[in-house]
Amino acid sequence: MTKQKVLMTGASGYIASLMLPTMRSHFDLVLADISDKDRNGNIIEGVHIADFIDTDRSTYAHLFDGIDAVIHLAFKPHTTRGEKLIKEPIDRFDNELENVQMANNIYRSAYDAGVRRIAIASSNHAADWYEHSLIHDRKMDLVRPTDFPISDNFYGWAKAAYELLSHPYACGVFGRKLETVMLRIGFTRPIEAAEYLSKDSMSEQTRGGLEEFKRNLGAYISPRDITQLFTKAVEASNIENEHGVPFVVVYGCSDNTRRFWSLETARKYLDYQPQDDTEIIYSQEIVQLITGDGTNVRGGKVGI
Repeated sequence: MTKQKVLMTGASGYIASLMLPTMRSHFDLVLADISDKDRNGNIIEGVHIADFIDTDRSTYAHLFDGIDAVIHLAFKPHTTRGEKLIKEPIDRFDNELENVQMANNIYRSAYDAGVRRIAIASSNHAADWYEHSLIHDRKMDLVRPTDFPISDNFYGWAKAAYELLSHPYACGVFGRKLETVMLRIGFTRPIEAAEYLSKDSMSEQTRGGLEEFKRNLGAYISPRDITQLFTKAVEASNIENEHGVPFVVVYGCSDNTRRFWSLETARKYLDYQPQDDTEIIYSQEIVQLITGDGTNVRGGKVGI
């Protein structure tokens, strides 16, 4: 059986590192990124250097030649002024606008090259207002892909913009339908118990500590599950909705007992069958932090 030829952007990044060990043998991969080095300075073999923010698409159009599908992982982190981090969320708009521009460059390049399908790394942040304002206060139990995408930060806004921006390409108004899968990725890092013993683990999702621990138990996606999810996003035979538009939004997490995102569209359109559950993977950490002797943590998915 002939392997599908797949272009992966952001190939030197962390998410790509979780999938490349399997995908290198499964697909005929073309890898691209702004650098061929990972965060630790290690060379990633076979990476083509490309700046997908550049509006001159002719500089990287050749990478899309003969491609069956694109996995788009690339994004520009909120850094500016050299290597200085943009710390204030209200100042991140210009950076995220470049990420939206990059997304459109990918869509247009794929469309012009006749690519059949794109699988885009969106994020749970595309609809994270529900999590921040309702889920953690137990006013809502589950966020679904069909809930209107609203965020309380520019990173999430940009991801929601990715999703809406791709729909004109998918619906066929330009002449053909570019099949599109948006994957709202969850928490991908290992869950180390020691990191949650104080409020130092505070993120933009929670107030840190054990609250962050419980949140990540629900949001986690394992390396083999994220690999399966993106593979099926490329290979699913038919992703058309009831209106005949090949456009689907799915959440990307493992089948966690504590998850608060619905996997209904991932199962329906992609036949995603996650294999992992943090309640099992991190059972010892759960006993240590929230169910062991001397703990006083409220049960349930989120909150403490």
